[in-house]
Amino acid sequence: MQVFDSPATMRAYSTAQRVAGRRIGLVPTMGALHPGHLALVAAARRTADVIVVSIFVNPMQFNRRDDFDTYPRPIDDDLALCRSHGVDAVYAPTAAAMYPAGFETSVEPGSLATPLEGAARPGHFRGVTTVVTKLFNAVRPDVAVFGRKDFQQLAIIRRMTIDLDMGITIVGLDTIREPDGVAMSSRNRRLSVQDRAAAMCIPRALSAAADLLAGGERRVSALLAAARVVLDREPRARVEYLDCIDPETLQPVAVLSGDVLSGQVLSGEVLSGEVLSGEVLSGEAGVIVAAVWFGDVRLIDNRLLRSVEQRPSVENA
Repeated sequence: MQVFDSPATMRAYSTAQRVAGRRIGLVPTMGALHPGHLALVAAARRTADVIVVSIFVNPMQFNRRDDFDTYPRPIDDDLALCRSHGVDAVYAPTAAAMYPAGFETSVEPGSLATPLEGAARPGHFRGVTTVVTKLFNAVRPDVAVFGRKDFQQLAIIRRMTIDLDMGITIVGLDTIREPDGVAMSSRNRRLSVQDRAAAMCIPRALSAAADLLAGGERRVSALLAAARVVLDREPRARVEYLDCIDPETLQPVAVLSGDVLSGQVLSGEVLSGEVLSGEVLSGEAGVIVAAVWFGDVRLIDNRLLRSVEQRPSVENA
């Protein structure tokens, strides 16, 4: 496994792989790798010949300095995990390499970046789109794999890739969860024992909304109320937002209907739970999204809500 710390050396490696006719898959991360990241690596391996994992804690996407300073950075452990899981190269640039003196250009996201995380974290998605563009330019991947836990981020990156004619296939992988249902996240390791136990209220709340929908309720207000009851029962939880959104526009929806998105294809195909450059959302009416604080740690999660139980169909992009 090779490790690169500058755009020039990473690009030279990728160019050599392309000349050799190999397809490159990228898994962008901020490190502190866990089984969720390794699932992304496995998904990339199914669609590419050479796997690159990027590790960079991007200061441009943090709106709180203390959050950036305390973000875990176990680089030696991360490299060992990548090596043991067959990663071909790790791109771990320094901050100086990514943002050298005189750097002043950024990639401005559109309306998808306005609600939810965008409202709560001003400038966050500008940092995300800028750093992802820089990673894409250095690695030059054919395919890039992201987790659907960051649902809004995935939608924004997909839109950016299409709008800027990047020619990169974006794969979205279903959220990988702990046995108790909590979404895997690098931030979980910062939770106290008590807060980690309390975090189970998030998947329980999402399930409460999904169960009510399965029972025939279509009013979003009622679904959100059911989820809010679960969250409010947990004294250690502080809800920042809880909403139900259209999975394409990310705008709030009021009533779910079985035919809201029936047969709609968002520029891609679904294969074995993976989402290639979009999602086929037959029968899926919305996404319930949540951001919840436990002490000084902020967790996000989401769940697709289907008002018609139907297996996703497969369409070619």
